[in-house]
Amino acid sequence: MAFISLLSTFPFYPSLSTSSSTSNLSFLHLRLLKPTYCLSLKQSNTPETDTHFSQNDALRVAFAAGGTGGHISPAVAIADELKIINPASQFLFVGSPNSMEATAIPSFGFDFVSVPTLVRLFRPLVSLRNLFLPYYIIKSVLLCNSILEDFDPHIVVGTGGYVSFPICLAAVFKGIKVVIQEQNSVPGIANWVLSFLADKVFVAFNSTVECFPRKSNCVVCGNPVRLSVRTFVSKEVAKLKFFPKSGKGEGKVLLILGGSLGANAINIAMLNFYYKMLMEDKLFIIWQTGVESFNEMESLVKNHPHLLLTPLLLCGDGCNDEVKRFIGKDALLGLLLFGNRTMLRGEEHFNDVLFDQSHTLVSPVCDLFLESMDLAYAAADLVVSRAGAMTCSEILATGKPAILIPSPNVAEGHQLKNASLMADVAGSRVITEDELDSITLGTAIEDILGNEGLMADMSERARKAAKPSASAEIAHQILSLIESSAAK
Repeated sequence: MAFISLLSTFPFYPSLSTSSSTSNLSFLHLRLLKPTYCLSLKQSNTPETDTHFSQNDALRVAFAAGGTGGHISPAVAIADELKIINPASQFLFVGSPNSMEATAIPSFGFDFVSVPTLVRLFRPLVSLRNLFLPYYIIKSVLLCNSILEDFDPHIVVGTGGYVSFPICLAAVFKGIKVVIQEQNSVPGIANWVLSFLADKVFVAFNSTVECFPRKSNCVVCGNPVRLSVRTFVSKEVAKLKFFPKSGKGEGKVLLILGGSLGANAINIAMLNFYYKMLMEDKLFIIWQTGVESFNEMESLVKNHPHLLLTPLLLCGDGCNDEVKRFIGKDALLGLLLFGNRTMLRGEEHFNDVLFDQSHTLVSPVCDLFLESMDLAYAAADLVVSRAGAMTCSEILATGKPAILIPSPNVAEGHQLKNASLMADVAGSRVITEDELDSITLGTAIEDILGNEGLMADMSERARKAAKPSASAEIAHQILSLIESSAAK
């Protein structure tokens, strides 16, 4: 009943909540009595804290992440950093079955275990569909408890997704250290609730701290970005990967990103002027349509040597022997988003997709090699994209001018708030979907690509706002937290 009481007091925007309300949260009261860690909210560099955890010590970390690439990517980035610091580390990723993470995580070589997705909070909060939420939470926590019993982690890291809440809650009840990483400028309900229980909350923006009641527990460090995205690749080299016949001549590269499922509004807006830009402006376009829109767009878009139309752009370092089967559309997206050198032969239905002996994804219609996301960023002069938190962080890390079109379909208006922050810190141009049409988008693209001074300014501001050490900082904070716990 205490949990229901908590939900009934939760405002639509977490930033409207006040810390005084925490005194009424009875089931969290004991947890809140523990000492908190007062940290500077402005810190952005890797901490000087000495991490004495021996490289021979078997550090065990459980990650709760899933649902979208925006939750999976930061978890993998943190795990990679911990592995560099402590090669003996052991990791277990917990996610949902038949999901993106079920395929993506093994492709990185990490162990993965699934738990049924039972905990879902529907809007409005006062809804019959939420009536059995406490029962589902208890059932999920019990399932997660058995996983934690077997793995016995030193710490649990939650980066979001439906599975994150029950696994973190189970860890709290077992006395295991818990940290959460919030990618968005405004947290969702799950992370807002978990912030009362977590030992630390890692956030990407200074303004996000104001959304959490326990502000002293927050650490501003940016979003962890994969090493492959942060690694320097020259623009010319990257451009030749996509357009081998382009040579070293002039011609700017426009990168269109609609997310894993694509963005119909962006695709439709681009349709009406892309060919004119290709013919008149010596422009190269890398156009990621999304899997669901690819066949339709391929039938509508004219072929041109300066145009690469692709369902998805890949990230990561390849798939291993564990990733050989297709288990649903979300799993396909997981492999395509996080695998590498995978051949997609696009089709309308995903149920009959199989892998051949070389681990190539095979299906009957077209033959298209998908280049990697890190090279796409390196090649791009301008990015047109949705405003997902991790995409925004990657734009900052690569120092790219951007036009952001926030999705109106994301809960709690996360993308609009992310885009607004990007406009403030990096000068990104923001076009809402209500404002979006071919004229508005085409004019914005031409204004930016035609102004070298503006592009240089946007690029410089983006790089200054980036926090490339976020993964390392979070990893050091995690190790420090484990050490302080072991010393008691």
